[in-house]
Amino acid sequence: MTRTRTAPPTTVDLGRASWTWRRLGLAYLIDRRTVLVCCALLAAVLALGVLTLGTGSRSLTAGQVLTALFDPDSDPRNRLVVVTWRLPRLLLALLCGAALAISGAIFQSLTKNPLGSPDVIGFSAGSYAGATVVLVLIGATDYLSVATGSLIGGAITAFVVYVLAYRDGLQPFRLIIVGIAVGAGLGSLTSMLLLSVNAKQAMLAASWAAGSLSGLGFEQFRPAAVVFALLLVCAVFVVRPLTHLEMGDDTALALGVRGGRTRLAATVVGVALTALVTAAVGPIAFVALAAPQIAQRLTRSATTLRLAPVALTGALVLVAADYAAQRIDLPVGVVTVSVGGLYLAWLLAGQYARRR
Repeated sequence: MTRTRTAPPTTVDLGRASWTWRRLGLAYLIDRRTVLVCCALLAAVLALGVLTLGTGSRSLTAGQVLTALFDPDSDPRNRLVVVTWRLPRLLLALLCGAALAISGAIFQSLTKNPLGSPDVIGFSAGSYAGATVVLVLIGATDYLSVATGSLIGGAITAFVVYVLAYRDGLQPFRLIIVGIAVGAGLGSLTSMLLLSVNAKQAMLAASWAAGSLSGLGFEQFRPAAVVFALLLVCAVFVVRPLTHLEMGDDTALALGVRGGRTRLAATVVGVALTALVTAAVGPIAFVALAAPQIAQRLTRSATTLRLAPVALTGALVLVAADYAAQRIDLPVGVVTVSVGGLYLAWLLAGQYARRR
């Protein structure tokens, strides 16, 4: 009787430590470093969130903050300060940071360049211009009207940038240069618009344009959360085709991915995420530029399109910026511009050094 020896199962070395999760006859590989980074980022976000909730004219300890959050019978004054006044601001910071980071990751993947964020290529300027038209010319201040104007402005800007940058194909570097030029032009037109209206309207638009989280409540957070949840689902479906496009159009086509449709869908989702933030709290710069790159370096991934670490990094960056803004009594948009300008200068210097 001849015995047959079963060969041991073949293992594939992916070059990264990972866990295997089997369910319903399917096996999923989970990158170990990504999970650990996400856990560390989540812990940092929670710790900084508690610290932020205790910061203000009425300072509270971490214990008082946690008691106010989870004990309905705690000091009503502390619950009023923490739950009613400060919690919506923190939740909006988390939501807006995540939305900007995901938008930045999408556009950096589309352009295959770390400079390809909505701040740099003019899409944020388009959303800002559209929202300014609604605020100043139409006179509407409700969230839906401002969000609609912001989305239309961003979409028109994206269309103009793509048309001007397209020549025998879409080159990422040309797209960035054209986007910078279009964004500068839109900034000038927005300034002219503010100068052409009365002082009250101009001050209203200018204070909103600083990008501030103060004075916002659950009435602003709830619609933004619903829109963000819908866009997050769309982003999940866009990620895999975009990852294939990073390997080249021919490879993506062989895998059944149509480049034109994928880029259009990704652009719509990215612009909508930027418009969401612009409508809710005003334009906040450089989070979309920096957060995907920080997440990519933390996870040591080959792509920025890892939504969980990218979203958590963006949330942490904006919450940290808002905490600093509260300490120095400035709008959060001013803090992100100040720090982000230094980051952009360092990134441009690195890009120039590599091209020489």
